[in-house]
Amino acid sequence: MGHVPTASDITIAALGAGDRVAGIFACVRKDRMAGRSGPYLAVELRDRSGSLPARIFKDVDRLEGAFQRGDVVQVAGSVDRYRDELVAELTVVRAVDPESVDPARFLPSAYRDLDELDGFLEGLADEVGDPGFGGLLRILVEDEALRRSWRRAPCSIGGHHAYLGGLLEHTVAVAALAQEACVHHPGLNRDLLLTACLVHDIGRTREFSYGAEFGRTEVGELLGHVELGLRILAEPAKRAGLDEQRWSHLAHCVLTHHGAERAGGKFRTAEAAALYRLNTVDATIKQSLEHGLGNG
Repeated sequence: MGHVPTASDITIAALGAGDRVAGIFACVRKDRMAGRSGPYLAVELRDRSGSLPARIFKDVDRLEGAFQRGDVVQVAGSVDRYRDELVAELTVVRAVDPESVDPARFLPSAYRDLDELDGFLEGLADEVGDPGFGGLLRILVEDEALRRSWRRAPCSIGGHHAYLGGLLEHTVAVAALAQEACVHHPGLNRDLLLTACLVHDIGRTREFSYGAEFGRTEVGELLGHVELGLRILAEPAKRAGLDEQRWSHLAHCVLTHHGAERAGGKFRTAEAAALYRLNTVDATIKQSLEHGLGNG
């Protein structure tokens, strides 16, 4: 007789034929199919350990309206083997609020320790000596809600650092590269460049949604992370007493970190050009390592 895992500890990889399944999963497929005995739903469940095809044969019309592809769902049923493949037959399926579930249960996560990366972020922020830039970074670092979003967000969907914690990992990497660049190029304004590296992608904290898969928030779709980043920074910059010149230089760096097109096709400062290149270096290396050469 199969064991009955609880919703808190069940993983797809641990399931076998004859097991009861009761837990919370990502629904990544939902299709209505025509069978010999009538319609049924073909579903695919997923968590970080793997995926499991599932079928719904009873109460099809009622359950069809209870969830959608892309939902986080709570299910109950049993697992059996069909044509050498494990398949679940579900009797209960209902959508749950994705905000009530740790997205790490379903979505890929950074391999690096996030607490360690958090420490690096704080250490890099502390190295900025300029009162205005340093004050801005302190406000951001002390914002607990922002920090939670900073360590949760990816950098992209399907591109580089496309996993939980990817934003924090990328931010630290670009700032570390900037430190080295400033050693070799002492003419760079180190405080400006380091600050720009730490905040250039901060708009990513509001760009993404988290459920069965990564998605984009409405504001993320409409504005994009660059505009969102400038909006996030504007009020803390005023509180930090950042003067107009420093703010303009920092905003220019954020605005052009994917290229100078948004500034008339020309970088106006060496720091903006440096951030663009450093950002590209880290993103390209990571993209190549994760997806292979020729996919960057």
